[in-house]
Amino acid sequence: MSLMDTLKGLVGKGKEVVAQNAEKIEQAVDKAGHVIDEKTGGKYSSQIDKGAEAVKNAIPTEGGAPAAAPAAESAPAEAAAEPAPAPEPAPAPAPEAEKPAE
Repeated sequence: MSLMDTLKGLVGKGKEVVAQNAEKIEQAVDKAGHVIDEKTGGKYSSQIDKGAEAVKNAIPTEGGAPAAAPAAESAPAEAAAEPAPAPEPAPAPAPEAEKPAE
């Protein structure tokens, strides 16, 4: 048995275990998201929610494929995101001092 066969077998077993425990993993992701949101004072709530949803959508179901992301749930999180502030203009260059004639 080659190393690649061994690794493929381990990945397959890992996916099976994840699929069997998908609900527990989703609960852990939600809990971690809430803790992070509290620690950051809610400043990054939309990004945390978006990341948590991405993780939950990557969890394989019993069939082995990741869960499909419902379009209706992702739209409000994107709409709630605040636009980035406009960058401040660069300061004007300082005028050069006149040099005395030599």
